[in-house]
Amino acid sequence: MSSIVVHPQEKPLVGGVPVPSDKSIGHRALLFASLCEGTSEIRGFSYGEDNVSTANAMRAMGAHVEDVEKGHLRVRGTGLFGLKAPAHDLDCGNSGTTMRLLTGLLSAQTFRSRLVGDASLSKRPMMRVAGPLRKRGAVIEGAPHPKKEGEIVPPLVVGPLPDGKELSELEYDSPVSSAQVKSAILLSGLYAHGTTWFKEPTLSRDHTERLMHALGVPLRTVGTMVELDPSGWSGKMPAFEIEIPGDASAAAFLVVAANVVPGSRVTVRAVGANPTRTGLFEIARQMGAGIEIVPQGDQAGEPIAEVTGFAAPMRGVLIGGELVPRAIDEIPIACALAARATGTTTIRDAEELRVKESDRIATMAHVLRAFGVTCEELPDGLVIEGTDKPLTPARVESRGDHRIAMTSAVLALAASGPSRIDDCDCIATSFPKFIGTLRALGARIDVET
Repeated sequence: MSSIVVHPQEKPLVGGVPVPSDKSIGHRALLFASLCEGTSEIRGFSYGEDNVSTANAMRAMGAHVEDVEKGHLRVRGTGLFGLKAPAHDLDCGNSGTTMRLLTGLLSAQTFRSRLVGDASLSKRPMMRVAGPLRKRGAVIEGAPHPKKEGEIVPPLVVGPLPDGKELSELEYDSPVSSAQVKSAILLSGLYAHGTTWFKEPTLSRDHTERLMHALGVPLRTVGTMVELDPSGWSGKMPAFEIEIPGDASAAAFLVVAANVVPGSRVTVRAVGANPTRTGLFEIARQMGAGIEIVPQGDQAGEPIAEVTGFAAPMRGVLIGGELVPRAIDEIPIACALAARATGTTTIRDAEELRVKESDRIATMAHVLRAFGVTCEELPDGLVIEGTDKPLTPARVESRGDHRIAMTSAVLALAASGPSRIDDCDCIATSFPKFIGTLRALGARIDVET
């Protein structure tokens, strides 16, 4: 798949569909299973390219990751101190999560590793992780950023620690709310001599903390501060079993599509409902969008729900503050809601979007304008004027960003004629069956290679 042509949606989208499992939880399940004692079972694993990058990296360092059947992995861990030096570069593909979490894990090892990524990942800033890790003694080198003095980008060379050295304790007050930064520092804290304290402005997704708690890691959370004190801890984590819930980020595109197309009703089953991940659903409710969430229990400390989206009149709102970190990956698709809401939607405090797979603020402004939506780009967000008129058919470029590609496809459903989205191979990063899923709900989409 290279380009897709999305036709105007003349009939409602209707049906119940699954989504890929949560890739954020998938990354962490693989990492911790690889560090556990014994054999862990991971079910519902997503084969999106990001998760595959993490699986390949852990295999390269000695974990035995076996595909028992589709979606079921059996992982024989090495124990906390059993990782081996990889024989080649660890290719993180497009996955910032893989690279940043591995940087934290590898910073404590006695061997050298080199982390590489694709063209998009190779432009993303890494000092937010390397900086605090260096403060506790880690050896991390990167390529200089072409525009920002003092910043580094991949490839990263991590380790080894000097002979006889350990990572020291660390108290870090992060200027950004980032689950990737938090997770990298907590992973390094498993090996540190001394306590790790991490504080962030607002609470970011907490999958790492939940899994650490479940595995008996001595972790304490108070508000937006996490404390990891390994003194007196055996350093051993037991093997575990986990059924990974559906990805709330993937579900968001289908919920919004149902609200964009009049008369639609779409249900997504077994979706992760962790409150640090459901910011988009809260934004949708504030806008008056049609959404129902029915709890379905828990899996390994992660709440699960059935989520239904249906078309309803929407109004513009202000999106900012603590809600943004809980919806940071879904802000592009929130822009699609804003485009179809009555009045003005203002998005603030989202400057983190500037350093994602693309500059998502600039890219979304370009996409919205291509579809005839009036918007203003802000340093930390967007001002979007919604419209109930059919959107202008557009030809847009994803810029290699899977969330931009999928958001563009959803907007195209409300256009007055066929729209073309170029460079759509990136969709496989997180939602390989996205086009097929929309088709199953009644959308008309042509794929051109």
